[in-house]
Amino acid sequence: MSGAPERLDHFMARANAAYYSRQNPFADFTTAPEISQIFGEIIGAWTAVVWESLGCPNPVLLAEAGPGRGTMMADARRLTARVAPAFHAAAQVHLIETSPRLRAEQSRRVPDAVWHDGLETLPDGSMILVANEFLDALPIRQFRHEGAIWLERHVEDGAFVELPCPPPADLPEDEAALEGVLEVNEPAEAFAEALAQRLVAQGGVALILDYGTPQNPGDSLQAIRAQRPAEPLAHAGEADLTALVDFGAIARAASRAGAATQGPVPQGTFLSRLGLFQRVERLARGRTPEEAAALMTGARRLAEPLQMGGLFKAMAITASSWPELPGFAA
Repeated sequence: MSGAPERLDHFMARANAAYYSRQNPFADFTTAPEISQIFGEIIGAWTAVVWESLGCPNPVLLAEAGPGRGTMMADARRLTARVAPAFHAAAQVHLIETSPRLRAEQSRRVPDAVWHDGLETLPDGSMILVANEFLDALPIRQFRHEGAIWLERHVEDGAFVELPCPPPADLPEDEAALEGVLEVNEPAEAFAEALAQRLVAQGGVALILDYGTPQNPGDSLQAIRAQRPAEPLAHAGEADLTALVDFGAIARAASRAGAATQGPVPQGTFLSRLGLFQRVERLARGRTPEEAAALMTGARRLAEPLQMGGLFKAMAITASSWPELPGFAA
């Protein structure tokens, strides 16, 4: 695209909208639910325990933002049907998804779901929401300062350009976080704040699992194309653009709405506390050595610190003064 400079978040939103409407994202990357069925089963068990802590509301909304192919929800529902039938019967499944192609995939796995374009059309009521690898694909802005002058990144003719701008809102208190590139994900913060407002007003808990850091990550924009890293500006609409989630900013957004947060904790810690490897051992019984090894390989990929276990984090958003939730308590 040539012409006037385009703000980075506008470029990213346009590129990802084209990518998810035209490409098969699961040919380029693999999400946790696709690595192992155990991931969705553990999340399903977690939601059942949280439902009990909410006082067993009936009905309760079981929502997922960015459900991919519907694999996690299908695995979660299969487990709750077996081990938590009362919760399974009370839960009304709602999926936040804008892609018609992905909705079709999800409907084959979760046929009883109701679909929404956004959080605002979910019906009223107590809710348990899970967002796995949802926020990292939302468009970011990038800023840098030189003395008192702030500059914002734009895209022009396939390259970055920096233009003067007003100082960003909600600057981190830690001055060290302002050195280098400051990334701001306004849609992610707006989603977290709106979600927190709803949880405070109507009751419920949200679980966010994503690729991220506890504070501003700096310049973390990346692209994946054909299962390989690519230049972020080179293949607009043909590559998946993501950036690390700033969990500190998400916590501040939730706090502005009067909610509390737990975490972030590494995904590996969260899953291990919930019995990831015990579940692997149970599933491996009676399997061939090759099948048992495959189960363990998938679990390690989800949990090991140098793989997804350390790169991904878990955070819960709750009403204030909520007791520690499973997976967040040491």
